[in-house]
Amino acid sequence: MGKVLGALFFIAASFLNAETVPPNVIIIYTDDQGSVDANCYGSKDLVTPHIDLLAETGVRFTQMMAPSGICSASRAGLLTGQFPARAGVPGNVSSAQGVAGMPTEKVTIAEMLKGVGYATGHIGKWHLGYTPETMPNAQGFDYSYGHMGGCIDNYSHFFYWNGPNRHDLWRNGEEIWEDGKFFGTGMMDELRGFIDRNEKGPFFVYWAINWPHYPLQGTERWREYYKDLPSPRNMYAAFMSSTDDLIGELLSHLEEKGLRENTLVIFQSDHGHSVEERTFSGGGSAGPYRGHKGTLWEGGLRVPSIASWPAGLPEGEVRDQLACGIDWYPTLAELAGAEIPDAHPVDGKSLVSLLKSGDLPSPHRELYWRMGKGNNAKWSVREGDWKILGNIRETVRPEGISELSQEDKELFLVDLKSDPGETTNLRIEHPEVVERFLEIREKYEADFPE
Repeated sequence: MGKVLGALFFIAASFLNAETVPPNVIIIYTDDQGSVDANCYGSKDLVTPHIDLLAETGVRFTQMMAPSGICSASRAGLLTGQFPARAGVPGNVSSAQGVAGMPTEKVTIAEMLKGVGYATGHIGKWHLGYTPETMPNAQGFDYSYGHMGGCIDNYSHFFYWNGPNRHDLWRNGEEIWEDGKFFGTGMMDELRGFIDRNEKGPFFVYWAINWPHYPLQGTERWREYYKDLPSPRNMYAAFMSSTDDLIGELLSHLEEKGLRENTLVIFQSDHGHSVEERTFSGGGSAGPYRGHKGTLWEGGLRVPSIASWPAGLPEGEVRDQLACGIDWYPTLAELAGAEIPDAHPVDGKSLVSLLKSGDLPSPHRELYWRMGKGNNAKWSVREGDWKILGNIRETVRPEGISELSQEDKELFLVDLKSDPGETTNLRIEHPEVVERFLEIREKYEADFPE
């Protein structure tokens, strides 16, 4: 019945022009997913049919850059449309209760969409503040379920990674206890409930699924399936396919409710894969790219990203143009007919035209990243195929690549067209490009808050 209703809606929307019907919006923001960790991005050892289905029914990006290489900063960039340093979150926010996070004057996607009649829901991870003023319900979300810190055990819902051990599961600002309930099950129950209560639409869901971030707790089915893969790829793979299962459950529910045709599903990772000890020093893959979570190499920033909206976008198409996670804010504003407040200038550019036509250029002349504070903060500038990195630190280097010299750590210039793996520093050969990038950096830093 749901498919019949969906087909009727699609015919009606096409007749009336789908752009006159604001779409429901669900952002699926995975956590620590590697640059190529889905079949549609080239993985040969993972099973990801539902992520692949989104690509088959939507537009897939090959040069989508995360707002940052670290969790909180990336989320701030996504939700505000601003470079994270402008959004006041250049690094990670504390996972301790009572510590503030993203400044309250920032206007989130939820606040913007709520202003034009959207019901707004947050499910999953927050990591943008742990005070009443900086938790989801005070940042534009009508409904919230999940954890406020960076990660939790998926069964006890405790944060164990910095003492003291502390419980972290909340619904609408109130601590709740669901001991032993798998957090994946909890998220799905909450997603279905929110969609069912708001099926008349429009609704916006920020599903910040905390997977495949550590702890790597994939379901028994996938642990058995991947048991012969080497460690830690086997544990990461099990969690990645468990993530895909949940995405499949969401898509099935939208179909059953007749909502799939006019729901824009945006799928994206917050940044690259983790090589932290807590994730057994790896598991994810950046494929041909250098870097990982916590770096501004391509492996830290280039992320899987798909937009699927059957009633409004092409299907099975690929976009190679440069884009960034900060672009979803103005994109959703345009689709929803919402105004971006003058007091909240955004760095992102709308992707609506690019999503509909692959013949257009990137909306960005340049992009800037700064991760951390002070003189030692990592930073990077991208302009076309040129990219520069400053104050570099990396945990894992590509095989056969020696440790960087001090000069290379300070400034590293690459031409991504000829060197997508970022192996060769061209700063000596192209001083004019270095000088231009230093000027771009100075321009942005002068415009950011202290």
